[in-house]
This record gives sequence, structure tokens and C-alpha cells, in this order.
Amino acid sequence: MAAAAGSGSDTGLAPVYAAARTRLGLVAALFAVAGIGWVWTAHEMQGMDGGPWTSLGSLGWFLGVWITMMAAMMFPSVAPTVALYARMTMERSPLRPWLFAGGYLLTWAAAGVAAYALGLTATKLLGGTLAWDSSGRWLAGGTLIVAASYEITPLKDVCLGKCRSPLGVLLGSWREGNSGAIRMGAKSGAWCVGCCWALMASLFAVAVMSVSWMACVAAIIAVEKTVPWRRRTVTYATSAVLLALGILVLAAPQALPALTIPSTEMMPTG
Repeated sequence: MAAAAGSGSDTGLAPVYAAARTRLGLVAALFAVAGIGWVWTAHEMQGMDGGPWTSLGSLGWFLGVWITMMAAMMFPSVAPTVALYARMTMERSPLRPWLFAGGYLLTWAAAGVAAYALGLTATKLLGGTLAWDSSGRWLAGGTLIVAASYEITPLKDVCLGKCRSPLGVLLGSWREGNSGAIRMGAKSGAWCVGCCWALMASLFAVAVMSVSWMACVAAIIAVEKTVPWRRRTVTYATSAVLLALGILVLAAPQALPALTIPSTEMMPTG
């Protein structure tokens, strides 16, 4: 009798274990995609680090690198959100978590287009004044200081709260179907852009084509979103780091070993 009861209990738990294994496989797959993204991005960026305000190349090339870079940087920290969404939808469609992740990347792709357009406009309007020995150094340092200031704003706190506790976001914006998965992923990506845009601006300021700085920013993002400290503790620590980097770029850029000091005028964006 006891054996039969135990067998029935195991049978009842089998779907639970299967779902847990599926979600674990999904998270592992997201990390694998991120790993492939890191390898590909490192290959594409080899020898391209020109320091602050490095040329972004053509729009098509930049967008391809940007989307891959976002997958590499963001998938590890967004994996818990995707896994939570998968738990809520996996029985209905195993495809939807991937559509959710695709919608998330779609928002970051739009942010990349906006960043490219801003860089191109600045280059066209300001030209040589953005060179390192002109205004480029001051703009880089100032961008880092602005990013440090944003870290301690109420808007940053709200956006980070949504990223760290995604259940309310998912339930509050629930949409059915495959298109709904994409829309929900895009909305999650929008909160992430609100949380991380200043950190990404910092990456442009120091060297958007540097894998070392890219890894540094990705680590900060992962810590902010996943480490179970108080949000204010995390953001104030990030703000202090960015402020210190900004001051060093302005006062002693040679003290940053990972910073490439541009030797020529900034190249055109396009």
C-alpha cells in the first residue's frame, strides 16, 4: 500500500519535475546564446577599439553587432524573467518564451537605432569638435558623471524595481498569443532600457567597441538586477563607480589601463 502511494505521488509530481527541467533548459539555452554572442562580438570587435566615441560604422553593421551585443550582455540578467514567463505559459506553448526574449531584444534594437542616429547627428553637427583633444574628453567625462547622477534618481529606482521584481509587470501587462508574448517582451525590454540607458551611454563614452568595457558594464547590470541587496545600495555603489570613472577621464585618463586614448580626430559615424 505504501509503495503504491509513493508511486502515485511520484507520478503526480512528474509534470512538475518535467516543467522545472524545461525551464532550466531554457535558462541554460539563454546563457548559451549569450556565450555565443560574447565570442562573436569579441571576434567582430577585434582591433576596433578606438577609445571614446569610436566610429560606429554603417547602420547595418552596427545594428547586427548591437543586437548580438545586447543578447550577450542582457540575456544572463533577464533569464529569471524569461523563466518566470515560461512557467506561466510553457504548457500552452514552448515557443512563447523565445518570442518574449525576441520582443525584449526588439526594444533594445530600437534603442540601438536611436543611439546610432544620435551619434550620426552629433558627428554631422559638431564634426571635429568631438575629437579627444578638443571636446571629446570633456564630453566623455561629462557623460559618465551624468550617468552617475541618473543612478540615484527616482526613475532609475522605479525601472530597476520592475526589472528585479518582474511578476507584477508580467501580470499587469498580460497578453495572450504569440503576438502577446512579443509585446510583453518588448515592454519588459522598455523597463530595462529605462534602467540601463545611462550605463549604455557610459559604454559609448569610454569605448563601445571594447570587449573589456562591455564586460564591465554587463557585470554592473547583472549585479544591479540579480544580487539581493537593497536597490538603493546597489545604485549608489554604481553611481560612485561611474563618478570615479568620470573624474578620472577628465583629470587623469591615462590612469585607466583599459581606456584607449584616441590619437586622431574622431572618425565619422557612418
